Amino acid sequence: MATLKVFENISLDGFFTDVHGKMEFARKDPNDKEWTDFVSGNASGGGMLVFGRITYQEMAAFWPTPMAAKMMPVVAERMNSRSKIVFSRTLPKVDWANTRLIKEDLLGAIRKLKAGPTDMVILGSGSLVAQLAPH
Repeated sequence: MATLKVFENISLDGFFTDVHGKMEFARKDPNDKEWTDFVSGNASGGGMLVFGRITYQEMAAFWPTPMAAKMMPVVAERMNSRSKIVFSRTLPKVDWANTRLIKEDLLGAIRKLKAGPTDMVILGSGSLVAQLAPH
C-alpha cells in the first residue's frame, strides 16, 4: 500500500499564507543555504506529486521555467519529471508535463491511489489537506 505524505509551510498560528495570500513568511532570504539544501533533499525522494488547483497553478507557472532550472536545477528537474495529479472542479485542463487532472471524488481517487504501489506527497494545497484530514 502506498503512503500519502503532506509537505506544508504553515505559520505557528495555523495559516498557510499571510493576509495577502503570500508565503514569504516561510523563507525570507532567497539565498538561504539551509532551506535550499532541505528542499533539494526532499526533491530526491520518489513518488507522485499531488496538488490542489491553487498550488498546481503556482508550481506549474514556475518549475518549468529557465529561471527555476537556474535557481534550483535538481528540484526543477524532479518537479518537471515526476508524475503529478491535480484535483480541481474548476480547472479546465492541465498542461504541465506528466500531470493528470481529476475533477471529482477526491476521497475515492486518493483511496484508489493509496491501494497502488506509488507513494504520494501533497505539496501545499491546504484545502485539499483539510478535506482529506478527517479520513
